[in-house]
Amino acid sequence: MTVSKNINNPVGQGGGQRKKQSRAERANNGPYRNLDRQSAADQKAELVRKMREKAAAAEAARTSDDDSAQS
Repeated sequence: MTVSKNINNPVGQGGGQRKKQSRAERANNGPYRNLDRQSAADQKAELVRKMREKAAAAEAARTSDDDSAQS
C-alpha cells in the first residue's frame, strides 16, 4: 500500500478525497457549532427563567411574612 508523506494527500487511507470546507468551517464555525451555540443559549434562557421564578417566589414569601409580622 502506498503511504502518503503529506496529511493533506491521504493516499491509501481509504477515505477518498477530503471534503471541500468553506472558510467558516475551517475556522471551526460550521453548522454544528451554530447548533451548539443555540442549545447553550436555550439552556441559559431556561436557567434564567427558573432563577427569576424562584426569586419572585422568595420575594412574595418575604412580603407576606413582613405583612403578617406587622399585624
